[in-house]
Amino acid sequence: MTLKSILAAIVLCPALLVSVDSFAEDAKPANPLDNVPEKMNFDIPYGTPISLERATAAIAAVVAEAKKRGWKMNVAVVDSGANLVAFQRMDGAQLASIQISEHKARASATFRRETKVFENAIQVNNMPYVATLDGAIGSRGGIPLVEDGKLIGAIGCSGGTGSQDEVVCKVGAAMFK
Repeated sequence: MTLKSILAAIVLCPALLVSVDSFAEDAKPANPLDNVPEKMNFDIPYGTPISLERATAAIAAVVAEAKKRGWKMNVAVVDSGANLVAFQRMDGAQLASIQISEHKARASATFRRETKVFENAIQVNNMPYVATLDGAIGSRGGIPLVEDGKLIGAIGCSGGTGSQDEVVCKVGAAMFK
């Protein structure tokens, strides 16, 4: 090897390393959290809080659906400020699900979105930081109650699998569309 080829190798080697290194940086996917949306997600305005009469009617619809399917549920309805308005525990429903149904309803009202959004963020979209948000719950079965485009409360169901909770909860929420 000549002195000339050794010097050429010394000069070219760092240049090749720099270009390979910058190519590797360009190939990395961008952080999806760096995306800045034009509009705010879940920007539902607040409406008049749900009344006790309407909350109990929503619970009755959920309980009827759960009975039809043979499921034992706990059902909570909160107002637009996430304050408990009504609750019902079906005979034999799991005791731990009392607090869970309330948590789902409160999270749904507070964040103005279905709790399934948190479940998907954690389980599907690999965004575990969502579990650190105060008041969030990564389990479906919490649904906002929206009437005339305004949040009047939320309903939370718990006692079965997440998908069972969601199915019956949607029956109660459908009363307000």
